[in-house]
Amino acid sequence: MKFIIDNAISPVVAELLQKSGYDAIHVRDIGLQSASDAEIFKSAEDQNRIIVSADTDFGTLLALWNKPRPSVIIFRHDSDHRPNHQFSLLKANLPNITQPLETGSIIVIEKKRIRIRSLPIVQYESPTNC
Repeated sequence: MKFIIDNAISPVVAELLQKSGYDAIHVRDIGLQSASDAEIFKSAEDQNRIIVSADTDFGTLLALWNKPRPSVIIFRHDSDHRPNHQFSLLKANLPNITQPLETGSIIVIEKKRIRIRSLPIVQYESPTNC
């Protein structure tokens, strides 16, 4: 599993993932620290990486992206943002979220729960009254 860690998450998370044997890079490592979310999406798609962020804008971008990849993990604002805690929470839950990440999902990690939604995000139109 390969990860790209967004600016909204500390580079320490990437370092801890690397030390645990994962292929993880921070956007700063590849010169994307000033890149737009769309550029990060494209890079993640090209490199088959999972985006890890605390930026909820990625959810909106996923809806517009309308593709099954890249998968995204979002740490919500109510979760602990200390890098060691984020890493521990991610590592502890990876066995349970690996399959959805591999098939294309958005994973939202909150303080007391994890939500999983498959990609692409399909927006349904409401039926019209006849």
